[in-house]
Amino acid sequence: MTLNERAQLLADEVERNAARLRVHVAKVAGARVIDCGGAVSGSLAAGLLMARVCLGDAGEVEYVPCPIPELGGPAVQVTTDDPVRACLASQYAGWQVKVGKFYANGSGPMRALSAREEIFQHIAGKEESPFAVGVLETDRHPTDEVVANIVAKLPLVAEHLTLLVAPTQSLAGTTQIVARSVETALHKLHELKFDVTQVVSGYGVAPLPPTTPDFVQAMGRTNDAILYGAKVVLWVRADDEVLERMGPKVPSSSSKDHGKPFADVFTHYKGDFYQIDPLLFSPAEVEFRNLKTGRCHQFGGVEPGLLRRSFGLGE
Repeated sequence: MTLNERAQLLADEVERNAARLRVHVAKVAGARVIDCGGAVSGSLAAGLLMARVCLGDAGEVEYVPCPIPELGGPAVQVTTDDPVRACLASQYAGWQVKVGKFYANGSGPMRALSAREEIFQHIAGKEESPFAVGVLETDRHPTDEVVANIVAKLPLVAEHLTLLVAPTQSLAGTTQIVARSVETALHKLHELKFDVTQVVSGYGVAPLPPTTPDFVQAMGRTNDAILYGAKVVLWVRADDEVLERMGPKVPSSSSKDHGKPFADVFTHYKGDFYQIDPLLFSPAEVEFRNLKTGRCHQFGGVEPGLLRRSFGLGE
């Protein structure tokens, strides 16, 4: 079963339980659009399902107690035994949807159908399916023109499009973003030219921040949850020398922009994402467990004080 077919089954589950999940299902230009937190309140449960859709249901997502004692509260835990397909071919928000004034970060397995991004030249993951399922991080409801723009970039075989939509400021939106701990580690490894096929399995956990109606603050908190709070464990088959040499470059602490709340970094660069050091976008702590040798390599660390300030919990 393809990632899109798995995600289609999850989307069907969301639609069947729309009232309980506090979501709204509509048709837009022939596509099924599920609002998980824009014009509706959404829910924590909808956030977990959105995160699973992002992964093409090739991973498990759940709420667990936060492992950082100074924070408390819940955290979002992710595990996957298919990390390259789940995280890089599906969950990574590599599809920017721009139509007029509409903008959304697009993720989910519809990316593996389109496979237009440069990353698909380096990883296996392209697939064919009559179903296309995506997740849009945006505070605007997709219009006919937006749906047409997405459909135009999908193969003709994809006859049924489903889009799950939620803004960063919502319960569901916050959850699906914080569920990207393993994905950010995998993407950082890819950017460092590490052979990501050597990653066999992945585990990650990151604190779930309080939601806020302010977009910049919400974006800051969700990013800080990963940059300063995420702990990731990767099981790999690699040379220890390579892991020791590359490891210090993987966590967010390798970036010159590390050490300040993300909202402050964003403001410093006047809202221009492209000015932010790309090395920043990775988990706080990464541990490699080498299946070839039994050795473990740990790099980085969490920043509880910064997280408390970011989350509005005081010093």
